[in-house]
Amino acid sequence: MQYRNGQRLPPEALGVAARLSVNPRARRLSIRIDGRVGEAVLIAPSERKLGEVVAFARTKTDWMRERLAQRQPGTPIVPGAVLPLFDRPTRLLAVPGAGAARLAQDADGPVILSGGEGDAFARRVENLFKRIARDTLQIRTDVHLKTLCQRPVKISIADPKSRWGSCSPHNRTIRYSWRVIMAPHAVVDYLAAHEVAHLVHADHSPAYWSVVHGLIGDHRPHRRWLKDHGTALHAVGR
Repeated sequence: MQYRNGQRLPPEALGVAARLSVNPRARRLSIRIDGRVGEAVLIAPSERKLGEVVAFARTKTDWMRERLAQRQPGTPIVPGAVLPLFDRPTRLLAVPGAGAARLAQDADGPVILSGGEGDAFARRVENLFKRIARDTLQIRTDVHLKTLCQRPVKISIADPKSRWGSCSPHNRTIRYSWRVIMAPHAVVDYLAAHEVAHLVHADHSPAYWSVVHGLIGDHRPHRRWLKDHGTALHAVGR
């Protein structure tokens, strides 16, 4: 059978819903669970290797089923919900009117006050998170750029399905997921260091990780945090 990049396989083919993905930077066949969509992503370094990754996935059916069964349910952005902001529980409270969301503090801790109802409320809260993300990541990006004697870059804030950031050295742009600001400060700083280091090395070679280590020290706990908790953050607002 001829497979193609982006092709979705029906559940009866592998026992789970699956999507084929070609990543030229991949060094091996791999499987990633996309908890937001509820499917396994089968990754190969080239399109001619897609048949091999499908065969590999057939040996991992039980693992894929188990991981998909454990995926994080969506967390709605509604009044009364509690969301992490820099890993601190932050309550969402509705206020009269249609005003923009704002961060405040009461006797019980941080709160976000927002006007609007339904989707409008959720949109205002998400916009606040994006503003905080832009300000925070701009500061940390600039710090790491200065350390590496790098010229300024243009940053943008987006909402990719699973990635936390991406760097394009050729046009000096970095894109971040706003959702990372729900993680601890140290993890946010790791992400900024991770992307800035790609201006020096575009790959994930030992030389690249040496640059990251020079910026923040041991990066492994922060990578592990994102691996362990990332699905929950990507489920917010789903």
